[in-house]
Amino acid sequence: MIAPPMTALHLLLPDWPAPPCVRAAFTLRAGGVSAGSYASLNLGQHVGDEALAVAENRRRLAAGLLLPAEPLWLSQLHGSAVVAADRLPPNEIAPPGDAALTRQPGRVLAVQVADCLPVLLAQRDGAAVAVVHAGWRGLAAGVIESTVAALGDDGEQLHAWLGPAIGPAHFEVGAEVRAAFCARDGEAAAAFVPNERGRWQCDLHMLARQRLSALGVRSIHGEPRCTYGESDAFYSFRRDGSTGRMAALIWLDGGPC
Repeated sequence: MIAPPMTALHLLLPDWPAPPCVRAAFTLRAGGVSAGSYASLNLGQHVGDEALAVAENRRRLAAGLLLPAEPLWLSQLHGSAVVAADRLPPNEIAPPGDAALTRQPGRVLAVQVADCLPVLLAQRDGAAVAVVHAGWRGLAAGVIESTVAALGDDGEQLHAWLGPAIGPAHFEVGAEVRAAFCARDGEAAAAFVPNERGRWQCDLHMLARQRLSALGVRSIHGEPRCTYGESDAFYSFRRDGSTGRMAALIWLDGGPC
């Protein structure tokens, strides 16, 4: 494959008060070499795209962000398992999980999304960072709670950033999804609005904010854009079915905090 000329990466940089040693980014769909329904910066190897195209997209990502290492690409299962990246040898294939954390500078964490909610967490002193893949199943299973517990912090010592995800106008779910959240927390009912089809419109951002607030996290920031509604900017599995994956990335750069 002959790669087209390098174009500027299209990124969102989190607007949050994380310390200066914390680096983070969220990729948009433009700036890569994938074609068709994967156009163009698809970072997912598991979605049917050409392997060479994905490899080139990942190379461009690393070069554009000056990444200190290859990201730890998790095998995501929509569960609550948290991977302790610092226990893995360099370049080790990550075990299955939907969140990862590190206290070591130069370890790049990543989750892939195409409607699910990416959550970034950083300790206020810059001692540790984490990334979370939070679709509704992971949220209901407690992936945010598991990650905060693995960090060993009370929530007041954390900053959180919520990335783009499918918005409530387009995220229709059944009564069983609402019941899974409301059984644990009655306040979750506010995140579900009934529609004319007898189903519910679900607000993932609200659910995540509720979970974080319950853990004591007060510094919650975000980018509440809808992946379904902005086809030029975002991949969306629910909108398109066959599609690519974006990534949320976070790492410690080794500089002063």
